[in-house]
Amino acid sequence: MSLGNPNAVNPRKPRRVAIVLSNPAVSTTTGWPVGFWWSELTHPWHLFTERGYEVELFSPRGGACEADAMSDPRDPSGYSASDLLSLGFISTPRLAGLVKETRPVAEISLDRFDAILVAGGQAPMFTFESATDLHAKFAAFHDAGKIACALCHGVAILRWARRSDGTLLARGRTVTGFANVEEDFADEAVWKMNLLPRDRHVMPWRIEDELRASGANYLQAGAWRSFAVRDGNLVTGQQNFSGAETAALVVEALGR
Repeated sequence: MSLGNPNAVNPRKPRRVAIVLSNPAVSTTTGWPVGFWWSELTHPWHLFTERGYEVELFSPRGGACEADAMSDPRDPSGYSASDLLSLGFISTPRLAGLVKETRPVAEISLDRFDAILVAGGQAPMFTFESATDLHAKFAAFHDAGKIACALCHGVAILRWARRSDGTLLARGRTVTGFANVEEDFADEAVWKMNLLPRDRHVMPWRIEDELRASGANYLQAGAWRSFAVRDGNLVTGQQNFSGAETAALVVEALGR
């Protein structure tokens, strides 16, 4: 006889998390199509739904979203070939279909959700500046005492999100996000493959530099190591290998 999951939330009042994906874009630095990163959706999704949470997908504009090619386990590069959680999500029509019909961030109800998680990928670095609804919604979650979470390049949101008094949300907070050492690695990789000249970079600006400039206490655990930070109700994750650890801190912040 099964006694059920002792860690599950109350099924009569489940926790609810809004995961925000970036809309597709074209990189202004490389000319490549860019989007969200699969593991930054699927790994938090898996952990949340295993706990009995309800999860819904949004994007700044709504509609179909596209993933960065190298985040797909089926990509010929083999970069994400070991990411079985993402492969399972992609191979499940009901789940994969959710990515094609995200709702606009403006429709996220603060009363309905306990947390917002902004996933990364390359597109946030090119699209979040104009995503004013997302800036406001992320700050509103934080100021309401709910969980505001961003992961990898999704931490780009902290360049613009401001509290109700006008100060940058990141100011004075301990945070993480995609590290300079990881940006250096990405630049060197494309330079070696002659995909970009050495006077051009993959990203138009850098998360670590911007967070430090904003007055945040930026931390990182070294290149490609899973790492996440919780400072009160603000949760941040370093990069694409940090999805589960980041989601675990959201669960901890929610109380179970």
